[in-house]
Amino acid sequence: MGLVPTMGGLHLGHLSLIQRARAENSLVVVSIFVNPIQFGPQEDFQKYPRVLEADLQQCEQAGVDVVFAPQVESMYPLLQSSGQASSMQTMVIPPALMMSGLCGKSRPGHFQGVATVVAKLFNLVQPDRAYFGQKDAQQIAIIQRLVQDLNWPIEIMTCPIIREPSGLAYSSRNQYLTDEEKQQATVLYRALCRGQEQFQQGCKTATDIKQIVQTELETQPGVEVEYIELVEPETLIPLTTVETTGLLAVAARVGTTRLIDNLILRHRQPIIAIDGPAGAGKSTVTRKIAEALGLLYLDTGAMYRAVTRLVLQSGIEIDDEPAIAEIVSQCHIELIPDGEQPRTVINGQDVTEAIRSLEVTANVSAIASQGAVRQALVKQQQGFGRQGGIVAEGRDIGTTVFPDAELKIFLTASVQERAKRRLLELHAQGQTDITQEQLEQNIAQRDQLDSNRAISPLRKAIDAIEVETDNLTIDQVIQRIVSLYRETIINNS
Repeated sequence: MGLVPTMGGLHLGHLSLIQRARAENSLVVVSIFVNPIQFGPQEDFQKYPRVLEADLQQCEQAGVDVVFAPQVESMYPLLQSSGQASSMQTMVIPPALMMSGLCGKSRPGHFQGVATVVAKLFNLVQPDRAYFGQKDAQQIAIIQRLVQDLNWPIEIMTCPIIREPSGLAYSSRNQYLTDEEKQQATVLYRALCRGQEQFQQGCKTATDIKQIVQTELETQPGVEVEYIELVEPETLIPLTTVETTGLLAVAARVGTTRLIDNLILRHRQPIIAIDGPAGAGKSTVTRKIAEALGLLYLDTGAMYRAVTRLVLQSGIEIDDEPAIAEIVSQCHIELIPDGEQPRTVINGQDVTEAIRSLEVTANVSAIASQGAVRQALVKQQQGFGRQGGIVAEGRDIGTTVFPDAELKIFLTASVQERAKRRLLELHAQGQTDITQEQLEQNIAQRDQLDSNRAISPLRKAIDAIEVETDNLTIDQVIQRIVSLYRETIINNS
């Protein structure tokens, strides 16, 4: 189940969230609720757009399964007449440091209200995934922390900002703007782009980048700047220099309307994420692409095998999930470049050969399917990605592990083609007691299981490029992806 939380007044930005949720889930819920406790006394709660009938029509056209539009009294029975939370209302209070900067400076109490309503929505709907737009970057960081700290089994999916042709980020509040104010408001994105250009030219100092943004904003007299900040995207801690990633964010008033916008600045080598069904040739292709481009092959399969061997060596039963969670959370895995296949080291021990044993092979699926193992290894994989310069493959590398990868490939082939390839492999190994028809049934069943897993299901990222390999050799597939790399990364850098 995918949840898209909104306050209504749906626009193309919301619809992009719904589209992604529709592509990645079997059931999509959209909540429509103007949350009173996240508005300050002088803010626009009373005039905030409420167009439920129009929103319902858009949801129906977009293929939404359920719209949850509760009344205020249902969500907050003890709400004060002023619209503020009662002293008897339980509130969720995120870390003070995450609320004190950016929008929190001028909106005291706002993020407690956001965290409280999101907690209520998560408990009521119980989604597997929840979708938020990158425009509300501070909100996303706080909700990510909320989910992590309260151990909710929910994936927070961050989706790109959708912009009008002028560059203005879509917002329900844009309808407050006059035509002239809309034109003035385009300076926000233009100023952010100036800051990004300065960064791409080698400037990593926050003071210099923010000054470039300030200078551009000052070219539009009708815009009253509230803040220009450069912070670490996950913790929201202010940065003095951008070592790897920075969130460049602005807030300003245009007329009486408060608008926010942001860009992510990244200082890293590119990441190539290759997803696709079993038997499509991902591992072979990924290894060879890494070698051809001089990038690290992030062998996620080897990481799961290394953890499996560690569990087996420790004498822990493979169904003892608490014990496995503890040992995995404390392990450290290294992938050391060594030709086409990197060497795998766990807790200082080289296990490159040992993880290919029959015992590890027989138990790796049972270990890899455990949520705690998945969570710990995704965190380590994302650690490899901070500096970039990697090629990784899997079922959800481009959707969950590296959603910001510069190039995403969905490598696929028909069931018949994958069965034919597997049959040739088995015959070469002397196994002739299985037919292509049996293999086709097995592969189709595996696809069905992989696509409907509760954890890390197989799915194609919306911005992934599909490469159908039925009539291609391995060398042709590699050539195709290397060409895409050069077109999308090198030519645009």
